[in-house]
Amino acid sequence: MIKIFKRFSTALREPVRREIEKIVKADIMVGIPSYNNSDSIKHVVETVAKGLHLYYPDFRSIIFVSDGGSTDDTREIAWEAEIPSKNITKLVSIYRGVPGKGSALRAIFEASKFLKVKATALFDADLRSIKPEWVKSVLSPVFKGYDFVAPDYKRFKFDGTITNTIAYNLVRALYGYRIRQPIGGDFGLSYNLIHSYLDDEVWETPVAKFGVDSWMTIFAIVNGFKICQTRLGAKIHDEKDPAADLSDMFRQVVGTIFMLMEDYQEYWKKVKGSVPVPTFGEEIDEEPPPFEIDVEALIDYFRLGFKNFAGVWKNILEPEDFKVVESLLTAQSDSFNLPTDSWVRIVYRFAAAFHKTPRQKFKLLNMMIPLYNARVATIVCNLKDKDDAAAENYFEKQAKRFEDLKPYLIKVWEKGGKSG
Repeated sequence: MIKIFKRFSTALREPVRREIEKIVKADIMVGIPSYNNSDSIKHVVETVAKGLHLYYPDFRSIIFVSDGGSTDDTREIAWEAEIPSKNITKLVSIYRGVPGKGSALRAIFEASKFLKVKATALFDADLRSIKPEWVKSVLSPVFKGYDFVAPDYKRFKFDGTITNTIAYNLVRALYGYRIRQPIGGDFGLSYNLIHSYLDDEVWETPVAKFGVDSWMTIFAIVNGFKICQTRLGAKIHDEKDPAADLSDMFRQVVGTIFMLMEDYQEYWKKVKGSVPVPTFGEEIDEEPPPFEIDVEALIDYFRLGFKNFAGVWKNILEPEDFKVVESLLTAQSDSFNLPTDSWVRIVYRFAAAFHKTPRQKFKLLNMMIPLYNARVATIVCNLKDKDDAAAENYFEKQAKRFEDLKPYLIKVWEKGGKSG
């Protein structure tokens, strides 16, 4: 059973509610969820303001920094950001509710609904590469009739490892849409979609704490909203080393996708194959900067995980895949390889085990993280001498294998994780 938190009737605090009521009506909302982003928040707010002034000068626009109680100077610096037009109003407020990005977005959505805005954009507060053009790129498809606009970035081949190993593959294979960045964070949304988001009861569940990006994407698909993606060029943000920083994010993203598999199983079981979604914007000749990944740390994490969880892994995985995993204990870092098909079956077996487990489901995700690290180490070894185009071709082939093996998922899902 999904845990229900203390119910909050609104995520908006009283002072910001009064400010919103004074505004009465607006055309555009740009929401920026933030938490301890003092180094980047001013750049993001001022860039958004320039974009609104440049591309939508006659529209009544709101920039809403929805903060999670930052302990640095994020809110103070956001207030200092310069706004070039009287048609743009800036709001900065701590949201009410369960701490997490979901509650931050709920406050933004409530403000959008009250002001009856025609289009809402969301941008992460740690963006280094945001440009004024991003505002138009994200909002323009909404004004053309799309409900959900996902970002399509150019990313360094080792950036976005959770997207490249799991999120893109599962959203594509389960729900049939090739949304390249389903957890990208920078979205365009219609009034009707925001209204539907707010009507859902998800805000009292763990999604209010985490996993909201994947929920928004999957909700839009399952409920038949009009979806597209837009090219934004390179995404440069605060770097996150998969060996050190991504365990919490892994639990958040993968846990939400697994939970939604239970809610929407009658939908995704009927989906076969996948289709591309319309993509707007010109190809942007901009290369994201490379960075190093500590492969040895990834492999060490995997080997420690084997020591702690081998017994559980043996019960969950196919015997042939467990043998592959076991063989990696003695593999050298330059030839470390968890094969694609084994990885796909591992993800599907853990999804089925998550479905079967009656309680403490998220403990399973802790046991999956070392295997994710093994797959990331594999990707680094396979792609270290490849350019970004070759890497993208590798990821597309991997995604196709998730589609091809979907009957295997349905088989183990319906047998409670047992394939035999």
